[in-house]
Amino acid sequence: MKISPYRPRRFVPQTIDLTDTAQLAPIFESLKEKLDVARTAEQLEVWLDDYSEVCAALSESSAITYIRMTCQTDDPEREKAYLKIVEEIDPWLKPRQFELMQLVSTHPLLPKLPSYYNIFRRSVQTRVKLYREENVARETEEAKLCQQYQKISGAMTVQFEGKEQTLPAMAKIQEEADRTRRQTAWELTAQRRLQDRPALDEVYDKLLGLRVEIAKAADYPDYRAYTFANYERFDYTPQDCIDFQNAVEKHIVPLARALQKKRQAKLGLDKLRPWDLAVDPEQRPPLRPFATGDELQTKTQAIFNKLDPRLGQYFSLLREHEVVDLDNRKGKAPGGYQSTLAEARLPFIFMNAVGLQRDVETLVHEAGHAFHAIAARHERLHAYRGAPIEFCEVASMSMELITAPHWTEFYNTDDARRAHRDHLEGIIKFFPWMATVDAFQHWIYTHPKHTHAERDAYWLSLMNRFGGIEDWSGYEDIRASLWHRQLHIFEIPFYYVEYGIAQLGALQLWQLSRRNVKRSLDHYLSGLSLGGSLPLPELFHATGIEFDFSDRTIEPLMAGVQAALSEIST
Repeated sequence: MKISPYRPRRFVPQTIDLTDTAQLAPIFESLKEKLDVARTAEQLEVWLDDYSEVCAALSESSAITYIRMTCQTDDPEREKAYLKIVEEIDPWLKPRQFELMQLVSTHPLLPKLPSYYNIFRRSVQTRVKLYREENVARETEEAKLCQQYQKISGAMTVQFEGKEQTLPAMAKIQEEADRTRRQTAWELTAQRRLQDRPALDEVYDKLLGLRVEIAKAADYPDYRAYTFANYERFDYTPQDCIDFQNAVEKHIVPLARALQKKRQAKLGLDKLRPWDLAVDPEQRPPLRPFATGDELQTKTQAIFNKLDPRLGQYFSLLREHEVVDLDNRKGKAPGGYQSTLAEARLPFIFMNAVGLQRDVETLVHEAGHAFHAIAARHERLHAYRGAPIEFCEVASMSMELITAPHWTEFYNTDDARRAHRDHLEGIIKFFPWMATVDAFQHWIYTHPKHTHAERDAYWLSLMNRFGGIEDWSGYEDIRASLWHRQLHIFEIPFYYVEYGIAQLGALQLWQLSRRNVKRSLDHYLSGLSLGGSLPLPELFHATGIEFDFSDRTIEPLMAGVQAALSEIST
């Protein structure tokens, strides 16, 4: 990484060690003193600037430690540095940050600040309401358990054809035409996951227990209610999510199952099995868009250059500052993410590329998050340089859809159409999985005393409700623990419906791009530049889309996806 502060520090000493509480203590004392003597709204705004600088410095220090750990989970020194943040620094910071927020929330000048600070005011009041000192230790333990989940998952490998392979690397085989080889690879991977089923169940049981205690201590009836407040979901309710699940079941599950029936017919199979879901139904060779992470970067750069010069410049910025780690390797944490280096006001992209089409989609997805971070980097408040996650995912998912016509950088025309069709079909398939993951967690946290057998049974009931037509005979245990693969269920509870809400927003923007791509990207960048300074529905509106996930939005959008699929197939 080649990074430096976006603006020179004005309040935080240049030479401070941000992992030394003895050096941090005077900073917080100074903040308290400055807040106490603020006598005008302007002085309070300056104080908020200082506080934002402190938050950005601490956030970047923590982010770098997390990035280093996830890039090499089997490095004891990196793990030690990360655990120091989790076990020592964060627990020390939380009560001091709460004390400052409590003082700000009751400050007589807070109501006199300009309307720009309305969202900040609302957020501060929520944070103060939620905070309980006794939950700090629980949150520390929660973070350690999440790191344990990453460590267990990151260590999973199998021996296949004489070589040790990571599970992401094994996924490539599911796209190959040889059905026997696919089945062997699928079974090896599934059995390897089952091997750690007891360990992962134990981690999850501990997480569930901690989260129940956190909600109870904060005076919420259950962890679902606590999380909706903690995520500042001011604009929709648990019932809205349940209605969304029902709409997916009504409008999208039949489409997903129809796609599988077509797949089964094209493959000429009596039964569709779990290892038949990723192979090309016409038995063509798997799409192999690139060989190395460098090639992936270069061709993605070309796409953004063609799409819009502003996006091309943003992506160039990431490459210049070397804030990407793309290639899969042993010891690397699973998944992909974008983390903002808050003081440099630069994004970092992490992923596990192995040469698949989904890696192309992952990079343009995470690039969308990165563009959001760059577009909003001018915001005065650190808190406004991010946005509600429902809108953050519009930024990322829109890039998957809007870049698709330019995937010819990776493929010939026929293969590019195939990749585009697979992606649109993937969106149809995604919604039932989203509804499954969301409904599962609604049940988990409103029935916290469930047994393992009840948990498995409920998960399987959701698989039957939202799942496909594939036959799982002989693999029931594997099906019952499929949720172990979804890191969000472990690490970020209830963070999944946002992907569904955002996908509806992204589809609206994509529909606009099909008529006028420049106008859609103008809307896109305009909305992103607002960061988190407006309520969620207003951010959607500023981007030219509606904040709605009811039947009236879902039905026409799915019709649009089907129309596009028909065009691509002709």
